Amino acid sequence: MTVRARVLSVVLLLGVATAAGAADRITGQVFATRSEVHAPEAMAATSHPLATQVALDVMKAGGSAVDAAIAANAALGLMEPTGNGIGGDLFAIIWDPKTGKLHGYNGSGRSPMSLTAAEFERRGLADIPAHGPLPVTVPGAVDGWFALHERFGKRSMAENLAPAIRYARRGHPVHETIAYYWARSVPRLSKWPGFSEQFTVADVDADGGRRAPRNGETWKNPNLADTLQKIADGGRDAFYQGDIARVIGDYFAANDGFLSYDDLAAHRGEWVEPVSTNYRGHDVWELPPNGQGIAALQILNLLEPYDLASYGFGSVEHVHLFTEAKKLAFADRARWYADPAFQPAPVAKLISKDYARERGKLMSPDRVLREAQPGTPRQLEEGDTIYLTTADADGMMVSLIQSNYRGMGSGMAPPGLGFILQDRGEQFVLGDAAHPNAYAPGKRPFHTIIPAFVTKDGKPWLSYGVMGGAMQPQGHVQILLNMIDFGMNLQEAGDAPRIHHDGSTEPVGRATVMSDGGRIELESGFPEATVRALMDLGHSVRRALGPYGGYQAIKVNPQGGYTGASESRKDGQAAGY
Repeated sequence: MTVRARVLSVVLLLGVATAAGAADRITGQVFATRSEVHAPEAMAATSHPLATQVALDVMKAGGSAVDAAIAANAALGLMEPTGNGIGGDLFAIIWDPKTGKLHGYNGSGRSPMSLTAAEFERRGLADIPAHGPLPVTVPGAVDGWFALHERFGKRSMAENLAPAIRYARRGHPVHETIAYYWARSVPRLSKWPGFSEQFTVADVDADGGRRAPRNGETWKNPNLADTLQKIADGGRDAFYQGDIARVIGDYFAANDGFLSYDDLAAHRGEWVEPVSTNYRGHDVWELPPNGQGIAALQILNLLEPYDLASYGFGSVEHVHLFTEAKKLAFADRARWYADPAFQPAPVAKLISKDYARERGKLMSPDRVLREAQPGTPRQLEEGDTIYLTTADADGMMVSLIQSNYRGMGSGMAPPGLGFILQDRGEQFVLGDAAHPNAYAPGKRPFHTIIPAFVTKDGKPWLSYGVMGGAMQPQGHVQILLNMIDFGMNLQEAGDAPRIHHDGSTEPVGRATVMSDGGRIELESGFPEATVRALMDLGHSVRRALGPYGGYQAIKVNPQGGYTGASESRKDGQAAGY
C-alpha cells in the first residue's frame, strides 16, 4: 500500500466508529478493536472462547490441527447452536505439511430420496419452506469429522469429543451474541416438535412460558452429551446406521417429513480438489460447487486490473468496483453453481483470467450495472454459520466451516438427541426443472458455506473464512483486498468496515433475477462523501444491521509460528501457545 493510500485511508476513517466498536488506538488503524495474536507453536481461532481453548488443549495433548478442529466444532455445536451443530453440513480445506498439498472435503448431505418435486407442487408451494420437515437434508457434519480424522487425526475420536460431552453435562455460560440470536429463533421455531423441550428454559416471569437462555446463564444439554457419547463409542455408523438414525427416521415419519433411516445410511461425503486463482502473487483456494467459493475467485479476477491501492480503502472507486465485480460473479453463481453430480459447472473457465477479461468489459468506473446476465463459457454455450481455523506445531492447518443454514436450522429436533436438523434444502429451486439447482431427490443443494485458504510461492500463507450466507464470498474478497491492497494486518482486515451487496440474481427459491442494480449496504465507518458519490453514480445505498458476517483467520508468521485474528462482531477468540 502506498503512503498516500494509507494516509487517505486513515483520514477517511478517523473519528468514525465502526459497527465493531472502534476506540482510539496508539497503534494500527483507528477501527481495529484489538491487536493480532502471535504464538510460536500453535493457534486456534473460533467464534467462542471456550471452543478456542478446547482446540488448544487438544493440540497441547498431542493432537493434530484436525483433531483440534473436530473438538472445537463439537463444542461449538453445543455452545453456539444458533449457527451450527451435528444436524448440519461441513466443508474443510486442510494443508498437509508432509505432502505440501491442500486437501478439500465436501461434507454436504443430499435431499431425501422419497421427497419429489411433485410433492411440493401437490402442496401448492412455489418455494421450499424455511422451516419444518420439508427443507431438511441429510446432515453431513459427523461423517465429515470421521473422514478428516481417518486421514489426519492423531488422538482418538473419543478424546476429541470428550470436552464437548463434559461441557454439555456440566454446563457453560451462554455468550452475548449467541444469546441474542437464540432469543430471535425461539418464537420462529418453538412450534416444531422437540425444539422447545430441548432448546428453551422455563421462564419464571411467564406462567408456563419458555424462553431462550440469556447472556451469562448456564446452559446444559444432556441429550446432546448422550448423542456425542454414542458417536464417541460407536463411530460414524452410530450416527448414520444406529439408534440415532432410527430415532431421526421415526421422528420425521411421525411429523409429516421425508428424511429416512435409509437416507442417513446411504450418506457419504467426498474428498475434492480445491481450485484457485492468483491475485497479485497470492494463490487463493476455494472448493468447487455445489458451494459458492469460486465466486470469490471470480471477483478477485475481475478486480485485479484495477489499482485499488491508489484509490484507498473506503473510496468510491473501492466500493463501486467491488460491487460491480460482485454482480457479475453472482450472475454466474446463479446460473452454474449446483451439485456437480447432476450438472457440472465449467469451473476452469469461470475462474480463468481470460474469462475475467471478457466479463470485465461490462464493468465501468462511472456506470452502475442494473442487470447482470450470466456469461456463456464457450465449452457449454440468511444463513448463520460457524467458521474456525486451527494450526499445529507440525505445520498442519485446517480451514473448516459448518452450519445449520438459517440460524438454528429447521426447528426439527428429534426427541432425546439434543440437536436440530438443518434446513439447507430451502436453497433448491422449484418450478424450473432445467435449472442446475432444481430440486431432485438424492441431490445436494447449492451451498453458501465456504472455507478458504491462501498459499504464496507454494507455501501456506493464510487460513481464513467469513460467515454469513451470500456475504461469504464478498467477505473473502474484502479480507484479501484489505491485506494485499490496503496494507492492513490480520486483525485490522477483519475489523475494517464491510460492504454487503444485496439483490443479485440468485440460484435459490424462484431463482430471482436482478433488474435494478441491487442495493449496497455499508457498515458504519465509510465516509459520508463516499456514500454521496455512490448515490450520484446511481447506486442504492442503505444502512443495515448485522449482514456483514463473522471472520476468523490464522496467518503463517515468516519468522516462525502463527498470527491469529478473531471476529469482533461475534463472541470469539484467537489464541495460541
